[in-house]
Amino acid sequence: MKLPLLTINAFASEPFTGNPAAVCPLDDWLDDSLLQAIAAQNNIAETAYIVKTGPGNYKIRWFTPAVEVPLCGHATLASAFALNTCLGETAEKITFDSKSGPLHVDCHDELLTLDFPAQPAKPTATPDWFVNAFGANPVEFHKAAYSLAVFPSEKIVAALEPDFSILQKTPNSNVIVTAPSKRYDFISRFFAPASGIDEDPVTGSAHCTLTPYWANRLKKNALRAKQISKRGGEVDCELTGDRVLLSGKAQLYSQAMIHV
Repeated sequence: MKLPLLTINAFASEPFTGNPAAVCPLDDWLDDSLLQAIAAQNNIAETAYIVKTGPGNYKIRWFTPAVEVPLCGHATLASAFALNTCLGETAEKITFDSKSGPLHVDCHDELLTLDFPAQPAKPTATPDWFVNAFGANPVEFHKAAYSLAVFPSEKIVAALEPDFSILQKTPNSNVIVTAPSKRYDFISRFFAPASGIDEDPVTGSAHCTLTPYWANRLKKNALRAKQISKRGGEVDCELTGDRVLLSGKAQLYSQAMIHV
């Protein structure tokens, strides 16, 4: 069986930046074991599978090299870009039916905007596993779908070198680290070794938690953010009620046919 596979750099305005995602359009769902095996072979943060259900409407699922995940921003943005740019979709607004509910992407020229559910975090005590893994104490610690650790400066966040072996064996240890920034409203990094990703380059779903936190702290709903991974990527964020709008660009890296 041959399947098309596109690799898209999401939240990227130039080559070799942003977060790469593989996009695999399907006529019908394949066995989960095969979907996971393809994602493991791709060995990038996420592989998105999409099945068309109507004009501008698709079902979507996301797999890391290790597990299926319930929400992924950059691979959703990549999927919309692939559909509009390479796969003949003409709708300016694409809706994806996912395990996290309906997700919408507006496609206007080079800018794509995700409409995702906000996932505000609640403050909690800093757990021992975080201190042991990072060797640092944040000024605040919060919990939502991901943990959120807040530090006082970008310099501290940039210098963090976590012990991935601790994170790998700790359940629910996917964690965002963040701090204020002089150039941006905030910066962040995201670590998820327990899900097969040591450090994610740019994480759309993490900004579903970052946006409500920083909107409340800075008393503004429109925010400019950067994830300061090695590849790096910029995200325009806006809090609108219980939704988060995340905007960025994408670039096609490759188109291929895989044999499975």
